[in-house]
Amino acid sequence: MTTKEVADQLVAYCRNQQEEKAYQELYSSNITSIEMSEPMKEVHGMEGLQKKGQWWEENFEVHGTKVSDPMVADNHFAVTFWMDTTHKPSGQRSQMNEIGVYQVKDGKIWREQFFYDKGEE
Repeated sequence: MTTKEVADQLVAYCRNQQEEKAYQELYSSNITSIEMSEPMKEVHGMEGLQKKGQWWEENFEVHGTKVSDPMVADNHFAVTFWMDTTHKPSGQRSQMNEIGVYQVKDGKIWREQFFYDKGEE
């Protein structure tokens, strides 16, 4: 798949809450996923990605999402995500925006990194 095809398919899966399908079809087994903070700041491989997803599900209830069209440049693409969530342990509801930047190698996503406001000044 080309980078644009991967990007378009990832957006389609995310818009339809089919992230697991995206992981199976679009991600390299050697994926590196980077967040801005702990507890899942950097994970490697599909096992790490699955643990990250499990942590997210255990800690956040998602009320709504919006996913932008991808912006593609060579073997990279970026997507903006908007989320309305409740942090389960605290009960605090909030909305956030983040940018996901993805790198494609051999037709698969092998690196993703997310940028967002951590609420710190």
